[in-house]
Parts: sequence; C-alpha cells; structure tokens
Amino acid sequence: MTLSQHTPMMQQYLQIKSQFPDTLVFYRMGDFYELFFEDAKKAANQLNITLTSRGQSAGNPIPMAGVPFHAVDNYLKKLISSGESVAICEQVGDPATSKGPVAREVVRILTPGTVSDDWLLDDHQDSFLLCVFEHQAKWGLCSLNIASGRFAIQEVSDESSLLAEIARINPSEILISEDASINLNTSCAIKKRPSWDFELSTAKKLLTEQFKTQSLDGFGVATFSAALCAAGCLLQYVHYTQRAALPHIHRIVVEKNHDAIFMDATTRRNLELTSHLQQDEKCTLASVLDHTATAMGARLLRRWITQPLTNHTDIQERLKQVTLFLSDDHFSEIHLLLQNVFDMERILSRIAMRSARPRDLAHLRSSLFVLPDLQKKLAHIHASAVIHTFPDINALLDKAIIENPPMVIRDGGVIASGFDAELDELRSLENHGQDYLLALEKRERERTGLTTLKVGFNRIHGYYIELSRLQSDKAPIDYARRQTLKNVERFITPELKQFENKILTSNSRALAREKVLYESILNTIAESLTALQKTADDIAQCDVFASFAKTALKNNYVMPTFSDQPGMQIVAGRHPVIEKVIDAHFVPNDTHFNTEKRMLLITGPNMGGKSTYMRQTALITLMAHIGSYVPASSVCMGKIDRIFTRIGASDDLASGRSTFMVEMTETANILNNATENSLVLMDEIGRGTSTFDGLSLAWSCALYLANHCKAFTLFATHYFELTQLTQVSHAILNVHLDATEHHDQIVFLHKLKAGSANQSYGLQVAQLAGVPKTVIQQAKLKLHELENKNQTMREAKSYQQTELFLVEKTHPVIDEIKKTNIDALSPKAALMKLYEWQEKIK
Repeated sequence: MTLSQHTPMMQQYLQIKSQFPDTLVFYRMGDFYELFFEDAKKAANQLNITLTSRGQSAGNPIPMAGVPFHAVDNYLKKLISSGESVAICEQVGDPATSKGPVAREVVRILTPGTVSDDWLLDDHQDSFLLCVFEHQAKWGLCSLNIASGRFAIQEVSDESSLLAEIARINPSEILISEDASINLNTSCAIKKRPSWDFELSTAKKLLTEQFKTQSLDGFGVATFSAALCAAGCLLQYVHYTQRAALPHIHRIVVEKNHDAIFMDATTRRNLELTSHLQQDEKCTLASVLDHTATAMGARLLRRWITQPLTNHTDIQERLKQVTLFLSDDHFSEIHLLLQNVFDMERILSRIAMRSARPRDLAHLRSSLFVLPDLQKKLAHIHASAVIHTFPDINALLDKAIIENPPMVIRDGGVIASGFDAELDELRSLENHGQDYLLALEKRERERTGLTTLKVGFNRIHGYYIELSRLQSDKAPIDYARRQTLKNVERFITPELKQFENKILTSNSRALAREKVLYESILNTIAESLTALQKTADDIAQCDVFASFAKTALKNNYVMPTFSDQPGMQIVAGRHPVIEKVIDAHFVPNDTHFNTEKRMLLITGPNMGGKSTYMRQTALITLMAHIGSYVPASSVCMGKIDRIFTRIGASDDLASGRSTFMVEMTETANILNNATENSLVLMDEIGRGTSTFDGLSLAWSCALYLANHCKAFTLFATHYFELTQLTQVSHAILNVHLDATEHHDQIVFLHKLKAGSANQSYGLQVAQLAGVPKTVIQQAKLKLHELENKNQTMREAKSYQQTELFLVEKTHPVIDEIKKTNIDALSPKAALMKLYEWQEKIK
C-alpha cells in the first residue's frame, strides 16, 4: 500500500515515523498520545493498555493504542525503565486555521541515557550515557550525566579494562559504532551509531562550539583521540534527542586510570558496594555510609564509593574536611540546613535546557533561602567549601513565583500577582469583568438618562448595550447599532468594543504572557548557571563530609593514616555492613601486610568467618581511600592500586560457561593483572574440579601471587595441603578462623589466630544446616572408616577428618630409587641394591 493511499493524517504519521524507525512515536491527537502499527503492539504489551485499530492498511486494520496526555508521565517512565526510546510528537499548528492535518513535529526524544526529568530518574542514582569507540589500539570512553552536565572522557588499552570501566560507570545507555563487534556484557540499552559520527575532525568542531572556545587545548585532551571521537558521537546524539541547547555542558574532564583504584565488575559485585547480591539494599556499603541530607550528596557518595582515590594527598584533604565536621559539636545543625536544600544539580540542568517545571523554581527558591545560614555555619568550622548566596535570584523567585505553583506552566497560575502589570491587568479582566460591566451600565444610565439601558452578552454577537425600542432613537452618537430585535435595539460603543477585545482574549493572552515571563525568569537564572552549579557541587561535597562525620560518630570509626611504605596495618578491623545487621557482638580482627609478609593463607571451618574477614579487609581499604573514617581501632595504609576478588561463582549459562570456567577466568584475570600494590581476595580456588586438579591449581596460584605478583593476598582454602606453602615461600603466613566444639556442637569464635586450623568441622556444619540425623550418623561411620583406611593413603596431618579423595603416600623405596645415582654403581652393587629394595617392599 503506497503512502498516497492512506488518509492525510496517517500519511503525516508515517512520514514522521520513517525518521524514527527504532523509536516508539507518541503521536499527539487531541487529549491522547496515539501509537500505530508495531509501536502500538509493543506499547500495548509493555504498558498493559488496550490494543484497538483505526482504518486499514493493505486491507488489514491498523493496530492502535493510546494513553491520555495528562497521565503520560507514568507510561513513559515504564517504557524508559525497560530500555525503550520514545519520540514525543506534538501538535505545533493551530487546529482552527489548519487545512488538513494539524502540523506536528517531534519536539523531544526520551532515551534511557538522556532523561533529565525528576520523575524519570532515581534520586540517589546517577544516569549516564556512555559512548565507546576503538581507535588506534585504544578504547575511548565518553560519559555524560545530562541531568548534571558532568561530561568526562578516558582511554583504556584492553577489553578487560574497558569492561571494568563500564561496570564502574554503570550506564543506562551505551552508544557504539555500527562497525563494532565487541560483546560489552551488559544488560543496558545499546544503540549503534553510523561510523561517520565518530570522525575526529567533526568531534573537535562540535566540542569547541559547545564550549565556545577556539580550541580544546585548555582541557588537556589533545592526546585522547579515541575518547574525543566518542565524545563527538555522544554530543551529536544528545543534540538529536534533546532538540535544544545544552549550556550546562561547558567543560570536559579527563579521567586517568591511575587516579582511582582499579576494580573490575566481579570485585564490585562481590563487595556489594552499591547493590546487594540478594537485592537487599540495606546490606550494601553505600547504605551504611549514606547519612546524606540531599539527593546530590547521595549520588556523589556513590560515585566516590565506586571510584576510590589513589593519591594520598587528595584522600587526606577529604579526611581533613570530615575531621572539621566532627570537631564541631553543632555540625548536626549543618545537616538540618542541608535537609532544606533540594536537588539543585538536576534543577539547574533543566533550567539550562529550558525544561524546568514551576515546582523546580519553587524548590530552587527554597534552596537558595537557606544558603546564607549554611554559608555562616561552614565558615564557622573552616570548611573548604565557599557557598555563594545569589540574593538577586532569590529575590526574583520570591517575587515572581507563587508559593505552591502547579506542576506545569501549561495552564498558567504560576506567576505571582504584583510581579507584572500587564499580566495583572489581563487577570483582572478575566476575574473582575462582571464588576466592570455593572459599573459601565450604571455610568451609561447616568450619562444618557435612559432608564431601560442594560449591558449584556451573547455568544454570537458578543457584548452589547441594550435599549428598548421606545428609547432607542435617543441613543448617543457614539452608540453603533449591532442587532435589532422585536422589542429592543442593541448597540456597541468604542469603550465596550475595546473591553470586548480584551476580555474575550484575556485568558489566552494571560497564559501567553505567563509563558513569556516564565521563559524570561529561566533566562535570568541561566546567566548565573556556572556559579550556581559550582555551589551545588560544593553543597554535595559538604553533605558527603557531614555524612561521613555522622557515620563515624555513630559507628565508632577512626581516621585512617597513610604511609609511603608498602603494606597495610589494620588493628581490630570490623565489617562495616555485617556489624550493623547482626544482633550479636562483632568480633574484630587484625590484618597485617608488609614487604616480607604478602599472603595470609586462611583455613578454618565453613561459616567460620573467612569470607567476612576477607571482605572486611577490602571494604576498610576502600573506605580509607574514599576519605571516610573506618571501622577499626587503627588503620595505616600503604599504596594500593587495585582490588581483586575471587569469591564464589555460578554458571554463566548464557555464555555457555560452567562454574569452574567462570572461576578460572576470574583467576586468570587476577594473575595477569595484579601488581605488588594490589589487594587480592581469593576464596576456595580449585573446588570446581577434581581434588588433585583443584589442589594443584590452588597451590600454583597461591605461589604465583606470593612470589611473582607479590600482591597483598588473602587466600582462603579447604585444601590443608596448602599450609605447607609456608615452607616454600617466606612471603606466606598461615592463619585460621578459630572454632571449638561443645557438647557435640560447633561454636564459631570468629577470631583470627596464627597457624593453620586443626579441624574442619564439616559434619557439625552439615548438622547446623539441617541435614537429617540418619545422614549425619552414616557420615560419621564413613569418616571413621576413612580415617582408619590403609596407611598407603595419606591423611591430612592436622585435620581430624580427611578429604573424601585421599592422596596416596609415596613409598620410601621409591624415594630412595630417585636419589640413587645408578651410573655410579657397579653391577654387583646395583644387584645388591635391588635385593635390598625387594626386601623392604616385602
């Protein structure tokens, strides 16, 4: 079916839809947004709305679904959350003057990574758009948080680092070249863009235009070609979706890999920094540290958690600010003031893009109102933040915007009375028109002396002055005849005509005037945009410092110190999350690493606390490097460049990888990338394969980490044979989590002690887990049998129970044969040796 065979309205729709083939088009028709064809089917399914039809195409009904315009926000949120993109197509023409379909155009495109409206965003989570591009053997990354204007680039040299950065940024949407073939291993929306969007010359031109500079020299990006190509593509995409200027994006930041501790996706997941493996958000590090008062502070805190610093000077500056808050007995008053600050960061971005709603301005006004008091309090504690107060903007908003404005400007009622004389007059006409007509009627009766004179209105002829037929010939000369009826004559005067023109259009004119004034207010605020954004950033930082101070005070944390010497010293460290969620007393433990001792080989029973101890060491390390106080008696940190974890594993069925393959892939990544300044957590390496294979792999991995990588390593294992590694490498130290047995029940002491464990308590743990008694009894019998088995099977020397699969002992004769130099023996001596060995074997 050709386009011309469709109705004019459907022709218009199809022409618009052809420009957005991969986007759901919300096509405005009166009070509804309608969707057609495949868009309608998809929307009906995802939004649970009715699928109907309208007209036909090629003899088949055209599928149609719609949502009311006044309730569209909720529907859009659901679609964007599921990864869809939506083009909003509005009526831009006047239905009264249109011939054929009303003119329509797409005014905005909503995508998962380019939304800035508060109702589409999580208050406590950043929403990033990320662009990735490979160029000259490097991966360039450019990220944009359009809701704040944060615009950053970086480059990495390999795919593992690329995937680690994607995990850190956690984007809502990723742009890649249509030529790219890399598997990004992410569930977020991925959009392919044409290869010409990544041209370097185009990127430089777009960026200089955006920043209003002659070159990019001042941003230090000259050598980042791959990242600049990504930035150019991203900027084009954002202009395409927003269809508006983006003045809040006025600089680009270069993020350098060595500025932050490297953590891959596995490490972030295992440490449960901002999300919990079982979806319990109360059990994350962020939930423990977050006592922020503002949404801006909450998001900044999470950015810091995901990007711990490596520079000790920068860390110590943060700690200094936290200490200033702690040293002031009244720092809680700052927290109370911050509670009255709304999300200035996102409000300012919407003002910059001219998409701010009336309540955004009311919230900005409330925020600015507390700034003078906040400024004084921060100056009192000598905080580094310099808070500006913007009295002119505050006064403007106080005078211009009513106290509780409506959600949208669309229907007016936002601008306060007394702010604009013209608007007040238009409103007065609308609100007090009847009073004017009564006054006019009285005045005209007195002027003319005509007692039958009345002022009236009808929809056809408008306003009029009515006289009886008997008095109509006495009408003054300025009365122009408008209508003749049987018993009366109706007239109009210049004054009444002027009033009519004003009052009949006063509502629309008042609304238009409000919109002009509203736009003017946005423009005025935007003139101070950069300074306002800086103040918002400073407030967010103060909020995080205050949050760290409050957490430290509440949880008895201490300030960590830093050293140029390699290693770490943690005295009485505690797990920051577990100590808050358990009812019992948390048992603290020490961790000591130096240039001589680089690996703690940890043994002990399941549930004894090995994983908890390992994770708490990593979390304390991370907390120290974001500028937080830490849960310990004392902490001193040397240089840490990376944190790796290999804790637990599961099948990756989608990629066809077994549990053991996942485990080995993660292990290989650690062995290939760990350095002498890395912290490594390795838990139960080799358990996914046979005992001999697993033991051999675990032995080799531990030795490689200790002697080759020389990383600071916590290595937990159930292979007791590994405790012999201390005889092979002086960098390894045996420790164990203690437990004891009481009335045939295991008691976990959770205390780290020197030396290896002397019992595994496997049956007791199984009993605690609820394994049936008959199974436990049978297992005890089998254990006794195995422990008394043929002595040619090697027992685990320090365990009371042996592994199910035992390692066969080496016969002394074999050892002697291996040591004998056969070439040095005479034939007779060799024969005598053979008889000797035969007798020993007998």
